[in-house]
Amino acid sequence: MEIRKMLTFVEDTRLEAGVEVDPVLRKVAVVAVVRNEYAGRHVHDLSPYYEASVELGNEIAGLAVEQMKPCSIESYGKAAIVGLDGEQEHGVALLTTPYGNVLREAAGGGAAWISSATKRAQPGASIDIPLAYKDALYVRSHYDAMSITLHDAPLPDEIAVICCFANRGRPHHRVGGLSIEDAIGEDGLT
Repeated sequence: MEIRKMLTFVEDTRLEAGVEVDPVLRKVAVVAVVRNEYAGRHVHDLSPYYEASVELGNEIAGLAVEQMKPCSIESYGKAAIVGLDGEQEHGVALLTTPYGNVLREAAGGGAAWISSATKRAQPGASIDIPLAYKDALYVRSHYDAMSITLHDAPLPDEIAVICCFANRGRPHHRVGGLSIEDAIGEDGLT
């Protein structure tokens, strides 16, 4: 896929409600802004995007892993913003299982499905990328999101494809539910 630009966002949370966050919560989002070959026309078969997402995912996830260092990856998420001449389905096609498998591998494995969000929008749009624990979706402490804004993308004939990683759950979580220590991680849920 033709990439116009790559963007990297790194967010380190050190204090939450005046209390130190230890370890620091690091969230990283990497965005590839690509040309949407289907912009302005309806195409029934979107499978070429499934295939193209593997190479694209390797580049995006590789940058995200580098930015996560020295932290390990516990949570992941994915998203896409489609320019106004495209369809939301074009972004979804780039986030399917082949792309998800690349993110799982980059994160060091993961049994849970990868939360995602997609939408159509103009340059200047923001998106909340959902995050969840990579091995057990029901680990409530890791329900989170990273918000990013793309000031120059996507243009009407582009798609912003996004990978997001985090090294831990929310700071000072205390609403119960399955803990990371009690998660089995075999079925991707518990």
